[in-house]
Amino acid sequence: MKLYRFLSEEDTSVFCHKVSRALDEGWELYGSPTQTFDPASNVMRCGQAVIKEVVGDYSPELKLRDQ
Repeated sequence: MKLYRFLSEEDTSVFCHKVSRALDEGWELYGSPTQTFDPASNVMRCGQAVIKEVVGDYSPELKLRDQ
C-alpha cells in the first residue's frame, strides 16, 4: 500500500528537520515543496508531500507518523 502525508510548518529550520526526519524514516518526496503567507499568524508556511510504500491494507485508523 502507498501512504501519503503532507508536512507543513512555519518557514524555519523546524520545517527542514520535519522533512529530513521523514526522509530518514523511509518516506520519499512527492512533488514540489510549497510556500505561502499565513495572514492569521503573520508568518510564511512551508509544505511538502511525502509518500511511502508499506505492507498491509489501508485503514483510516493508521497512524501515518508511526509507519
